[in-house]
Amino acid sequence: MSRKLFAALTLLFSLALTQLVGVPAATAAPVPETQQVRTLYYDSSRAAEFRDAMDEGARIWNESVSNVRLERGSPASITIIADNGWPRAQVRRLGSGTIWMGRLAVNQGHDEIRIAAHEFGHLLGLPDRRTGLCQDLMSGASAGTSCTNPYPNRAERAEVERNFGGWRPAESFRGFFPEREPAGAR
Repeated sequence: MSRKLFAALTLLFSLALTQLVGVPAATAAPVPETQQVRTLYYDSSRAAEFRDAMDEGARIWNESVSNVRLERGSPASITIIADNGWPRAQVRRLGSGTIWMGRLAVNQGHDEIRIAAHEFGHLLGLPDRRTGLCQDLMSGASAGTSCTNPYPNRAERAEVERNFGGWRPAESFRGFFPEREPAGAR
């Protein structure tokens, strides 16, 4: 048997076998890769009495979203500082910046853990929304001092998942987010 005839029969046999068995493994759809989790480290060494509240705020976000984690450690991209003003956050880029835990809001009766989770929300790409609704974490102080809910709602969780869901997060998110004392709070 000539080499050309042997090669042709081998090819024909391979094609017939493929039809009987199905698509060869080499052309099967690729298995999706495991989702990447981005870890953001924070430094709470200057958070004074708010250190535990910041850890709890981080824990809440870690339970609420799956593609980003907040961990105390280094190298820190988030710095937390206690001061006597209102809470606020300066976001240099998504996942990087400074949080000031202001004693003024706590002294007026706002919940420390809600404040911590809210301020972490800014570093995760969420703006203030000031809806006045307690179920909206990003409503901040507009929900009043009786609101102690530190958990992001479904839309807030979904937005953070989108922010960190790609191969490369939207690094363009930045800004200064000062919490404002609600009107008539005094």
